[in-house]
Amino acid sequence: MTMVKAHVSRNELVAGRYRLLEVLHRETNRTCWYGEDVDADRPRLLTQIGLPHDLDAESSRRATARAIRTSETMTLLCPGRVAAVMDAAVEYGSLWTVTECIDGVPLGELLAQQGTFSYVRAARIGLELLEVLEAAHSEGITHGELSPNQVFVRERGPVVVTGFGLAGSTLVPRVTAPSYASPEQARDERIGPAADLWALGAILYTMAEGRPPFRDRDRPEATLKSVDRLPLRTPLRAGALTQVVQGLLRKDSRERLSRPVVREALVRVLDEDPGTTARTAMPSPWLRGAHALGPGWSRRALAAGTALAVVTIAVAVLAVTQQLPGTGNSASDTAARPSATGSGDRAERQTAAPSAPPAPSAPTASASPSAPPATATALPPGYDRYHAPEGFSVALPDGWKRLDTARVRDVAYRVVFGADGDDRTLAVTYSERVGPDPVAVWRDDVEPNLTQDGDYRRIGEIRATTYRDYRAADMEWTADADGARVRTFGRGFLLGGTRGFSLRWTTPAADWDDSANREALDTFLRTFREPSV
Repeated sequence: MTMVKAHVSRNELVAGRYRLLEVLHRETNRTCWYGEDVDADRPRLLTQIGLPHDLDAESSRRATARAIRTSETMTLLCPGRVAAVMDAAVEYGSLWTVTECIDGVPLGELLAQQGTFSYVRAARIGLELLEVLEAAHSEGITHGELSPNQVFVRERGPVVVTGFGLAGSTLVPRVTAPSYASPEQARDERIGPAADLWALGAILYTMAEGRPPFRDRDRPEATLKSVDRLPLRTPLRAGALTQVVQGLLRKDSRERLSRPVVREALVRVLDEDPGTTARTAMPSPWLRGAHALGPGWSRRALAAGTALAVVTIAVAVLAVTQQLPGTGNSASDTAARPSATGSGDRAERQTAAPSAPPAPSAPTASASPSAPPATATALPPGYDRYHAPEGFSVALPDGWKRLDTARVRDVAYRVVFGADGDDRTLAVTYSERVGPDPVAVWRDDVEPNLTQDGDYRRIGEIRATTYRDYRAADMEWTADADGARVRTFGRGFLLGGTRGFSLRWTTPAADWDDSANREALDTFLRTFREPSV
């Protein structure tokens, strides 16, 4: 087994352009470096993995291509949640991958500093990590190298995972972080998603106990032998996480807990903690795909390339406030879809008299459209009520129709309405997996993705509000679409549990204050009805 070269000269540029500056962390056969791209004058993270001495050129090419290809897939599935590999090369007897710097701290470093986490904090990080694994596994991708040093914890926003596509590149048993290897990996057997679930259990164990379930020994082979043969030490500080940790760390991969069971257990831990919502919302992956549209999407962009946009997307989460890729499904697609049922997540009534809301007909940067009384259902001239096969209804202008439908399995959908020759659109999105705080969803998860487009500009603050007694939040922004400036108003609201809807109204920015546009937005908000029980 070839180990990572102990020292690479700082004067030697990797791939002719990346200068190594400082070691971030080391693991068996893997070193992560802070570096810089001397051509672009930008900071980078470089991961170095030792390769066998006899690796031929074709194997090297496959290793680099696999790392980039897997990273691209995961970045599309979970934008902002997976470190995108920008470049890869084989030099100095190692495989090098290059990513942008991550605004966070490796979980391994945090654990070294703090010792242990509360089981609630561990559950929160574990759930964020599980979301990424769900996305990967539903696309047939196994991480295979998961450890605390592959999980970056950010001050704001969800964790970021690195290392996808690197498992197996060394052509030896999995030894990058032996204490987190599964028993089947220790035996050099074929691995699958169950190996990642074991690693998740080992990471949860380490966060709660302050040490991995099987300690590092002098040699990786000795550590792997203990993983395979020694019994699990009963966790003492895991609290409400004890059963899920033990269920994930079962030696027989067929007996490990399934992802849905793990999710339910972690969510229960957070739901039962009274301070969870107040401390932070639980971010989740976005509904995105290879042809997902940026913040300045328009009807024309959605209508183009419908055949190309059929991309399998994993884990529909927080669709209430994020754009979905068009799939080209027509309005005739009337297959049964999840209905929004239940009593709803009604906002608590304010005891003090609220300030007077702004007039709904004139949305501005500083005041969002308010929700008129539910009894005000009279339609203005030129509007007809549309009843969607998904169960919701809304009044639309004459001539408007269903332009595009995007679905993610049975947990989310998005319907875009508009008319030929009309640059305005209304998007209605439903998801069964929405975070608990509408403001935090816009702030921590939607906006970071929107800001990747340099033309994006938020208007005013993200505003907490109520919508027909549901907890809601409004956000407005401008962006470029097809060479024109557009403005979008978004309202996301919670129905109950993890279910929610969002409405997004987009017009040319120059026409935003036209009376017809103000009337349209007012009508959409006033007449929208979620599916009945």
